[in-house]
Amino acid sequence: MTRGTGQHKDLAADNRTQPENRPVAGPIAVLPRPNPVFVDAVLAGGGTVEPLSDATTGIVWLSLADSDSLEAILDSNPGVQWVQLPWAGVDAFADVLARFADRPYPLWTSAKGAYSEPVAEHALALTLALLRQFPQKVRAGRWLDKLGTSIFGLNVTIVGAGGIAAEIIRLLSMFDAHITVVRRSSDPMPGAAVTVTAGELASVLPTADVVILAAASTGETSRLLGEAEFRLMKESAVLVNIARGALVDTDALVDALRSGTIAGAGLDVTDPEPLPDGHPLWSEPTCIITSHSADTPEMTAPLLANRIRLNVEALHSDAGFVGVVDPAAGY
Repeated sequence: MTRGTGQHKDLAADNRTQPENRPVAGPIAVLPRPNPVFVDAVLAGGGTVEPLSDATTGIVWLSLADSDSLEAILDSNPGVQWVQLPWAGVDAFADVLARFADRPYPLWTSAKGAYSEPVAEHALALTLALLRQFPQKVRAGRWLDKLGTSIFGLNVTIVGAGGIAAEIIRLLSMFDAHITVVRRSSDPMPGAAVTVTAGELASVLPTADVVILAAASTGETSRLLGEAEFRLMKESAVLVNIARGALVDTDALVDALRSGTIAGAGLDVTDPEPLPDGHPLWSEPTCIITSHSADTPEMTAPLLANRIRLNVEALHSDAGFVGVVDPAAGY
Protein backbone atom coordinates (compact mmCIF):
# COMPACT_ATOMS: atom_id res chain seq x y z
CA MET A 1 0.00 0.00 0.00
CA THR A 2 1.32 3.44 -0.97
CA ARG A 3 0.46 6.06 1.63
CA GLY A 4 -1.27 9.28 0.78
CA THR A 5 -0.65 12.45 2.76
CA GLY A 6 -1.58 11.86 6.39
CA GLN A 7 -2.82 8.36 5.59
CA HIS A 8 -2.60 5.56 8.17
CA LYS A 9 -2.71 1.80 7.78
CA ASP A 10 -4.87 -0.67 9.70
CA LEU A 11 -2.07 -2.73 11.22
CA ALA A 12 -4.47 -5.43 12.43
CA ALA A 13 -6.14 -6.04 9.07
CA ASP A 14 -4.42 -9.40 8.63
CA ASN A 15 -5.17 -10.62 12.17
CA ARG A 16 -8.34 -12.54 11.45
CA THR A 17 -10.34 -14.74 13.79
CA GLN A 18 -12.64 -17.59 12.83
CA PRO A 19 -15.64 -17.45 15.19
CA GLU A 20 -17.10 -20.65 16.59
CA ASN A 21 -20.56 -19.55 15.48
CA ARG A 22 -20.36 -17.77 12.17
CA PRO A 23 -23.05 -15.14 11.72
CA VAL A 24 -25.40 -15.52 8.78
CA ALA A 25 -25.19 -12.97 5.99
CA GLY A 26 -28.23 -10.78 5.48
CA PRO A 27 -29.34 -7.16 5.41
CA ILE A 28 -27.15 -4.77 7.42
CA ALA A 29 -28.44 -1.70 9.22
CA VAL A 30 -26.10 1.28 9.70
CA LEU A 31 -27.22 2.92 12.93
CA PRO A 32 -28.23 5.15 14.66
CA ARG A 33 -28.05 7.21 11.44
CA PRO A 34 -26.58 6.07 8.13
CA ASN A 35 -23.32 7.75 7.16
CA PRO A 36 -22.49 7.61 3.44
CA VAL A 37 -18.84 6.73 4.09
CA PHE A 38 -19.76 3.65 6.09
CA VAL A 39 -22.74 2.71 3.94
CA ASP A 40 -20.32 2.65 1.01
CA ALA A 41 -17.97 0.46 3.06
CA VAL A 42 -20.73 -2.11 3.59
CA LEU A 43 -21.53 -2.09 -0.12
CA ALA A 44 -17.85 -2.42 -1.00
CA GLY A 45 -17.68 -5.52 1.17
CA GLY A 46 -20.52 -7.13 -0.74
CA GLY A 47 -23.24 -6.37 1.79
CA THR A 48 -26.72 -4.92 1.51
CA VAL A 49 -27.77 -1.89 3.56
CA GLU A 50 -31.41 -1.72 4.62
CA PRO A 51 -33.37 -0.04 7.41
CA LEU A 52 -33.59 -2.04 10.63
CA SER A 53 -36.23 -4.77 10.37
CA ASP A 54 -36.93 -8.36 11.37
CA ALA A 55 -34.71 -9.41 8.45
CA THR A 56 -31.62 -7.53 9.75
CA THR A 57 -28.73 -9.85 10.60
CA GLY A 58 -25.94 -7.28 10.97
CA ILE A 59 -25.56 -3.86 12.58
CA VAL A 60 -22.84 -1.27 12.06
CA TRP A 61 -23.14 0.90 15.17
CA LEU A 62 -21.70 4.39 14.71
CA SER A 63 -22.63 6.09 17.97
CA LEU A 64 -19.61 6.52 20.21
CA ALA A 65 -21.70 5.59 23.22
CA ASP A 66 -25.47 5.16 23.70
CA SER A 67 -25.18 1.51 24.68
CA ASP A 68 -28.74 1.60 26.09
CA SER A 69 -30.17 2.25 22.64
CA LEU A 70 -28.07 -0.53 21.13
CA GLU A 71 -29.17 -2.94 23.85
CA ALA A 72 -32.84 -2.10 23.25
CA ILE A 73 -32.39 -2.68 19.51
CA LEU A 74 -30.78 -6.07 20.09
CA ASP A 75 -33.53 -7.08 22.52
CA SER A 76 -36.20 -6.27 19.95
CA ASN A 77 -34.29 -7.76 17.02
CA PRO A 78 -33.06 -11.20 18.11
CA GLY A 79 -32.12 -12.09 14.53
CA VAL A 80 -29.07 -9.81 14.64
CA GLN A 81 -25.96 -12.02 14.55
CA TRP A 82 -23.14 -9.51 14.05
CA VAL A 83 -22.43 -6.04 15.48
CA GLN A 84 -19.56 -3.78 14.43
CA LEU A 85 -18.62 -1.19 17.07
CA PRO A 86 -16.87 2.09 16.16
CA TRP A 87 -14.15 2.33 18.80
CA ALA A 88 -10.98 0.39 19.44
CA GLY A 89 -11.87 0.34 23.15
CA VAL A 90 -15.30 -1.05 24.00
CA ASP A 91 -15.58 -0.01 27.65
CA ALA A 92 -18.51 2.29 26.81
CA PHE A 93 -20.43 -0.84 25.82
CA ALA A 94 -19.35 -2.97 28.80
CA ASP A 95 -22.87 -3.44 30.18
CA VAL A 96 -24.46 -4.57 26.93
CA LEU A 97 -21.50 -6.83 26.14
CA ALA A 98 -21.82 -8.48 29.54
CA ARG A 99 -25.54 -9.10 28.99
CA PHE A 100 -24.83 -11.01 25.80
CA ALA A 101 -21.66 -12.73 26.96
CA ASP A 102 -23.30 -16.14 27.40
CA ARG A 103 -25.12 -16.08 24.06
CA PRO A 104 -23.77 -17.34 20.73
CA TYR A 105 -24.90 -14.14 18.98
CA PRO A 106 -24.24 -11.45 18.16
CA LEU A 107 -20.61 -11.75 17.16
CA TRP A 108 -19.01 -8.49 18.27
CA THR A 109 -16.23 -6.78 16.35
CA SER A 110 -14.58 -3.44 17.11
CA ALA A 111 -12.00 -1.15 15.59
CA LYS A 112 -9.25 -2.47 17.87
CA GLY A 113 -5.93 -2.35 16.11
CA ALA A 114 -7.26 -0.09 13.35
CA TYR A 115 -6.23 3.13 15.08
CA SER A 116 -2.82 1.98 16.30
CA GLU A 117 -0.77 4.24 14.04
CA PRO A 118 -2.43 7.60 14.84
CA VAL A 119 -2.64 6.87 18.57
CA ALA A 120 0.99 5.68 18.78
CA GLU A 121 2.05 8.77 16.84
CA HIS A 122 0.27 10.91 19.42
CA ALA A 123 1.86 9.00 22.32
CA LEU A 124 5.30 9.71 20.89
CA ALA A 125 4.44 13.40 20.43
CA LEU A 126 3.36 13.70 24.08
CA THR A 127 6.43 11.83 25.28
CA LEU A 128 8.85 14.07 23.38
CA ALA A 129 7.00 17.21 24.46
CA LEU A 130 7.20 16.25 28.13
CA LEU A 131 10.85 15.26 28.03
CA ARG A 132 11.74 18.51 26.24
CA GLN A 133 9.69 20.41 28.86
CA PHE A 134 7.31 22.00 26.36
CA PRO A 135 4.56 22.54 29.00
CA GLN A 136 6.83 24.75 31.09
CA LYS A 137 8.27 26.57 28.07
CA VAL A 138 5.00 27.47 26.37
CA ARG A 139 3.54 28.76 29.66
CA ALA A 140 6.59 30.72 30.78
CA GLY A 141 5.95 33.91 28.84
CA ARG A 142 9.66 34.65 28.99
CA TRP A 143 12.99 33.34 27.72
CA LEU A 144 14.09 30.26 29.68
CA ASP A 145 17.36 28.47 30.15
CA LYS A 146 18.03 25.50 27.87
CA LEU A 147 16.16 22.64 29.54
CA GLY A 148 15.11 19.20 28.35
CA THR A 149 15.93 15.51 28.24
CA SER A 150 16.64 13.34 25.20
CA ILE A 151 14.61 10.20 24.74
CA PHE A 152 17.61 8.30 23.34
CA GLY A 153 18.45 5.33 25.55
CA LEU A 154 15.77 6.00 28.17
CA ASN A 155 13.82 3.30 29.98
CA VAL A 156 10.26 3.31 28.66
CA THR A 157 7.60 1.16 30.31
CA ILE A 158 4.49 0.47 28.23
CA VAL A 159 1.40 -0.90 29.98
CA GLY A 160 -0.52 -2.92 27.42
CA ALA A 161 0.47 -5.23 24.59
CA GLY A 162 -2.04 -4.60 21.82
CA GLY A 163 -1.65 -2.95 18.46
CA ILE A 164 -1.01 0.52 19.88
CA ALA A 165 1.75 -0.79 22.15
CA ALA A 166 3.33 -2.66 19.23
CA GLU A 167 3.37 0.49 17.10
CA ILE A 168 4.79 2.57 19.96
CA ILE A 169 7.60 0.02 20.27
CA ARG A 170 8.30 0.32 16.54
CA LEU A 171 8.44 4.11 16.72
CA LEU A 172 10.68 4.04 19.80
CA SER A 173 13.12 1.64 18.15
CA MET A 174 14.74 4.55 16.29
CA PHE A 175 15.65 6.09 19.65
CA ASP A 176 17.34 2.97 21.06
CA ALA A 177 15.02 3.12 24.04
CA HIS A 178 15.07 0.25 26.54
CA ILE A 179 11.47 -0.95 26.50
CA THR A 180 9.62 -2.85 29.20
CA VAL A 181 6.10 -4.11 28.49
CA VAL A 182 3.56 -4.87 31.21
CA ARG A 183 0.84 -7.23 30.03
CA ARG A 184 -1.59 -9.87 31.28
CA SER A 185 0.63 -12.78 30.29
CA SER A 186 4.37 -13.30 30.54
CA ASP A 187 4.70 -14.06 26.83
CA PRO A 188 7.54 -11.92 25.43
CA MET A 189 6.44 -8.87 23.48
CA PRO A 190 8.35 -8.51 20.20
CA GLY A 191 10.68 -5.52 20.34
CA ALA A 192 10.61 -5.22 24.12
CA ALA A 193 13.74 -5.91 26.14
CA VAL A 194 11.65 -7.03 29.13
CA THR A 195 8.10 -8.34 29.42
CA VAL A 196 6.42 -8.70 32.81
CA THR A 197 2.92 -9.50 34.01
CA ALA A 198 0.55 -6.89 35.39
CA GLY A 199 1.22 -8.18 38.88
CA GLU A 200 4.85 -7.10 38.48
CA LEU A 201 4.07 -3.49 37.59
CA ALA A 202 5.44 -2.20 40.91
CA SER A 203 8.79 -3.87 40.23
CA VAL A 204 9.42 -1.95 36.98
CA LEU A 205 8.06 1.50 37.87
CA PRO A 206 11.15 2.59 39.87
CA THR A 207 13.43 2.31 36.81
CA ALA A 208 11.07 3.87 34.24
CA ASP A 209 11.87 7.26 32.75
CA VAL A 210 8.62 7.21 30.78
CA VAL A 211 5.42 5.28 31.54
CA ILE A 212 2.96 4.98 28.66
CA LEU A 213 -0.53 3.60 29.30
CA ALA A 214 -1.90 1.70 26.30
CA ALA A 215 -4.10 -0.93 27.97
CA ALA A 216 -7.82 -1.59 27.70
CA SER A 217 -10.10 -0.17 30.37
CA THR A 218 -11.48 -3.07 32.41
CA GLY A 219 -12.24 -3.77 36.05
CA GLU A 220 -8.68 -5.06 36.43
CA THR A 221 -7.06 -1.90 35.05
CA SER A 222 -9.25 0.63 36.85
CA ARG A 223 -6.98 3.12 38.70
CA LEU A 224 -3.96 1.05 37.82
CA LEU A 225 -1.81 4.05 38.70
CA GLY A 226 -2.53 5.74 42.01
CA GLU A 227 -0.68 7.28 44.93
CA ALA A 228 1.36 4.16 45.72
CA GLU A 229 2.45 3.71 42.10
CA PHE A 230 3.42 7.37 41.65
CA ARG A 231 5.59 7.18 44.76
CA LEU A 232 7.46 4.28 43.19
CA MET A 233 8.34 6.33 40.12
CA LYS A 234 11.38 8.57 39.67
CA GLU A 235 10.92 12.28 40.32
CA SER A 236 12.21 12.77 36.78
CA ALA A 237 9.73 10.31 35.23
CA VAL A 238 6.79 11.32 33.03
CA LEU A 239 3.43 9.67 32.44
CA VAL A 240 1.65 9.45 29.08
CA ASN A 241 -1.94 8.17 28.91
CA ILE A 242 -3.46 7.52 25.48
CA ALA A 243 -5.64 4.62 26.69
CA ARG A 244 -8.52 5.54 28.99
CA GLY A 245 -8.75 8.00 31.84
CA ALA A 246 -10.01 5.34 34.23
CA LEU A 247 -6.55 3.75 34.34
CA VAL A 248 -5.33 6.66 36.48
CA ASP A 249 -6.48 7.95 39.87
CA THR A 250 -6.91 11.59 38.85
CA ASP A 251 -6.71 13.05 42.36
CA ALA A 252 -3.51 11.10 43.02
CA LEU A 253 -2.06 12.35 39.73
CA VAL A 254 -2.80 15.98 40.64
CA ASP A 255 -1.05 15.46 43.97
CA ALA A 256 1.93 13.75 42.32
CA LEU A 257 2.39 16.61 39.85
CA ARG A 258 1.96 19.35 42.47
CA SER A 259 4.41 17.72 44.88
CA GLY A 260 6.99 16.89 42.21
CA THR A 261 6.63 13.17 42.86
CA ILE A 262 6.76 12.80 39.06
CA ALA A 263 7.99 15.32 36.52
CA GLY A 264 5.03 15.58 34.18
CA ALA A 265 2.02 14.03 32.48
CA GLY A 266 0.71 13.99 28.92
CA LEU A 267 -2.97 13.07 28.87
CA ASP A 268 -5.12 12.48 25.84
CA VAL A 269 -7.75 10.93 28.11
CA THR A 270 -8.96 11.85 31.58
CA ASP A 271 -11.30 10.76 34.35
CA PRO A 272 -13.79 12.38 34.29
CA GLU A 273 -14.04 13.05 30.58
CA PRO A 274 -14.51 15.68 29.34
CA LEU A 275 -12.38 17.22 32.05
CA PRO A 276 -14.47 20.00 33.68
CA ASP A 277 -13.53 23.64 33.24
CA GLY A 278 -11.42 24.79 36.14
CA HIS A 279 -10.10 21.34 37.01
CA PRO A 280 -6.60 21.56 38.58
CA LEU A 281 -5.03 19.57 35.76
CA TRP A 282 -5.78 22.38 33.28
CA SER A 283 -3.51 24.76 35.15
CA GLU A 284 -0.86 22.28 36.24
CA PRO A 285 2.36 23.63 34.65
CA THR A 286 3.86 20.19 34.00
CA CYS A 287 0.77 18.70 32.35
CA ILE A 288 -0.35 18.56 28.71
CA ILE A 289 -3.99 17.69 27.95
CA THR A 290 -5.03 17.06 24.34
CA SER A 291 -8.76 16.41 24.79
CA HIS A 292 -9.00 12.87 23.36
CA SER A 293 -7.68 13.84 19.95
CA ALA A 294 -5.05 11.16 19.37
CA ASP A 295 -7.23 9.78 16.61
CA THR A 296 -9.28 12.50 14.95
CA PRO A 297 -12.40 11.73 12.86
CA GLU A 298 -10.44 12.58 9.71
CA MET A 299 -7.89 9.92 10.64
CA THR A 300 -10.28 7.27 11.87
CA ALA A 301 -13.04 7.43 9.24
CA PRO A 302 -11.06 5.69 6.47
CA LEU A 303 -9.67 3.16 8.96
CA LEU A 304 -13.12 2.30 10.33
CA ALA A 305 -14.54 2.14 6.81
CA ASN A 306 -11.86 -0.36 5.84
CA ARG A 307 -12.54 -2.43 8.98
CA ILE A 308 -16.25 -2.50 8.14
CA ARG A 309 -15.49 -3.57 4.57
CA LEU A 310 -13.24 -6.41 5.73
CA ASN A 311 -15.80 -7.73 8.19
CA VAL A 312 -18.65 -7.52 5.69
CA GLU A 313 -16.48 -9.50 3.29
CA ALA A 314 -15.95 -12.05 6.07
CA LEU A 315 -19.70 -12.18 6.66
CA HIS A 316 -20.20 -13.19 3.02
CA SER A 317 -17.36 -15.71 2.83
CA ASP A 318 -15.38 -18.12 4.97
CA ALA A 319 -12.74 -15.51 5.83
CA GLY A 320 -12.02 -14.63 9.44
CA PHE A 321 -13.24 -11.46 11.12
CA VAL A 322 -10.98 -8.62 12.25
CA GLY A 323 -11.19 -7.09 15.72
CA VAL A 324 -13.34 -9.79 17.36
CA VAL A 325 -14.33 -8.82 20.90
CA ASP A 326 -14.65 -11.21 23.82
CA PRO A 327 -17.81 -9.89 25.49
CA ALA A 328 -17.05 -11.68 28.74
CA ALA A 329 -13.56 -10.17 29.01
CA GLY A 330 -14.68 -6.77 27.78
CA TYR A 331 -12.04 -6.31 25.06
